[in-house]
Amino acid sequence: MAGFGLPNFGQITEAFRKAQEIQQNAQKLQEELNDMELEGKSGDGKVSIWLSGNQKPLKIEINPDLMEEDKEVIEKLILEALIAAHDISTNTMKEKMKDLTGGLDLNLPGLSDIN
Repeated sequence: MAGFGLPNFGQITEAFRKAQEIQQNAQKLQEELNDMELEGKSGDGKVSIWLSGNQKPLKIEINPDLMEEDKEVIEKLILEALIAAHDISTNTMKEKMKDLTGGLDLNLPGLSDIN
């Protein structure tokens, strides 16, 4: 069959084995990402937001001194912290997936859309 340009049976078996290994490791990675607590802070450090590695919001902490500021300032700092937490979570997820796949660009749904 190799004469027709088809891979030999050993190559197909190895490809399936590798795919199964990636699937098993992906499940472990999912659990690991769920257990992570990644902190993002506003530029001045007065707001902290924690997300899981899967970007699930976990908690928020606001310095009491900030409560004396204008609404717009508070909103700006909360947004800064959220963006920082999201960036950390997204980059962590991408790096873990890259490690999982051995650097293969699998163009997995949902991951290619992450900025």
